Amino acid sequence: MKIDVERIDNSNAASLIQLGEAAIRDGDSHFDLSAVKRCDSSAVALLLAWQRAAHAQGKQLQLEGIPASLCSLATLYGVDALVSCPSLQSKPSMSSSAIRA
Repeated sequence: MKIDVERIDNSNAASLIQLGEAAIRDGDSHFDLSAVKRCDSSAVALLLAWQRAAHAQGKQLQLEGIPASLCSLATLYGVDALVSCPSLQSKPSMSSSAIRA
């Protein structure tokens, strides 16, 4: 299922959760998030709800096109492995010497 929104936030997460759960019940547990450009922490809750719904149906949630900002939030909350985010450790990080006050 293609999630065709540019943002996932508090204003649309509940309806997207319901849409995804219905798709999972109907047998579709593959979601394409490549259109999503902005998100907040409600997007993490959405992915976890879909993960629970897929698990309850005995299916594996498959995600593609997860935006980096969503993976960053998932990593911050410690659930990146649960939502299939690639490891952010392989990406270069800013060293403390590069941070200016």
